[in-house]
Amino acid sequence: MDQTSRSEHTRNPRPHIDDAWGLLVHGYRLSERVWSRVADGARAAPMRLLGKDAVLVRGAEGVELFYDAQRIARHGAMPAPVQEILFGHGSVHSLDGTEHRHRKAAFVDVAYDEQQVHRFAPLVEEEWRTELTAWQEGGERSAYDAAVGAFGRAVMRWAGVPGTPEARTRWARRLAQIVDGFGTPYAPGFVLAAANRWWSDRHAAKLIAAVRSGRLEPRDDSALKVWAWHRDANGALLPERLAGVELQNTLRPMVAVARFVAFAARDLHDHPSWRARIARETRERGTLLGGPLATAFAQEVRRTAPFVPMLPGWALQDTVLDGQNVAAGGRVVLDIRGTDSDGASWADPGVFRPERFVGVADYEAIAAFIPHGGADVATGHRCPGEKLAIAGLTAAVAALSDPGVRISDDGLDVNLRRLPTRPASGGRVRRCPIPLPRDRQQV
Repeated sequence: MDQTSRSEHTRNPRPHIDDAWGLLVHGYRLSERVWSRVADGARAAPMRLLGKDAVLVRGAEGVELFYDAQRIARHGAMPAPVQEILFGHGSVHSLDGTEHRHRKAAFVDVAYDEQQVHRFAPLVEEEWRTELTAWQEGGERSAYDAAVGAFGRAVMRWAGVPGTPEARTRWARRLAQIVDGFGTPYAPGFVLAAANRWWSDRHAAKLIAAVRSGRLEPRDDSALKVWAWHRDANGALLPERLAGVELQNTLRPMVAVARFVAFAARDLHDHPSWRARIARETRERGTLLGGPLATAFAQEVRRTAPFVPMLPGWALQDTVLDGQNVAAGGRVVLDIRGTDSDGASWADPGVFRPERFVGVADYEAIAAFIPHGGADVATGHRCPGEKLAIAGLTAAVAALSDPGVRISDDGLDVNLRRLPTRPASGGRVRRCPIPLPRDRQQV
């Protein structure tokens, strides 16, 4: 695109104030401010990040550029405090090229394989039935807190992590707090996240050492066994601490899905007809797993809920998209939330409409649907745990739709300035005092 066409797309010149500060001040709304610098529908907008020119991109075109390994690299693009606390030192998220593909293949084998998903599914259903029973008996955990426990226990059982349910729940809460605190370097939660990262790294490394010494014997296809014996591209075993980091990167994303569950509680509260339809579907199918309506609802929650705001990468060469240039060494930033709500990619993107996912078998083929990252799972940076996340979130949606519980309408407000965010109360769930007879339930 030539200079004339670029000027047609630009309302304001490249910013002089660093947008990194804007991320702290405006949170999820930063991208809206950046897009106001260019014409409606633009695919790229100028930014300034950490003292360097950058470009924010969105839509299918932005996804295609961002995941082009010939033009964009991820190594070192994430600010060090975020990288170290959330993902861990030396993790797969910081790698590119052959190293990334080799280690990513282990994640694909352990989490993305259909047999692994099938092995996980009954465990997560069992844990959600435990939480549902607790609510029906008068328990008062929020949807978020229940999800942290249910997902944490299920994924640790699936991964071969030993311990009592109580011990697994405690570690899950630490992992959840890492996710909650990593994005607020100005708050005490960041310090607590750093402490929980230190504890978790030590604990995970001890588990790896126990497997290598023969004191633990998890099943061969478990994440714990796979990471304990994983070798790098040169054939060397990963150091115990790094193997433990990747074990956590197999567990933590599932625990982080608890944030989606809090949003699902809010959306079910706001869409009672869908809640009734899902309750009927679950009753007829006799399982919390895999209901088509519950799955469609879960996918729309993932599309609309503020989760990951954006992802950074380095331009390996001078790059241009929609008239916006970034020189080699500058940052290209993918607007995750802006792509999932892109008006050029979605009909009525601001409307919560699960119908758009009914009957969609291959959601990965939707280029602008990237709540867990985009491109190909094996060769790109799409999260290999996405299938586990969908299975778990679908089970949670079905459990929260049970007529024996109700979702309170207080505390469902969301602070979009905070990263990451969720409904303030986490979605309060209580026993329904007088459940309607089945023949009178709204369907």
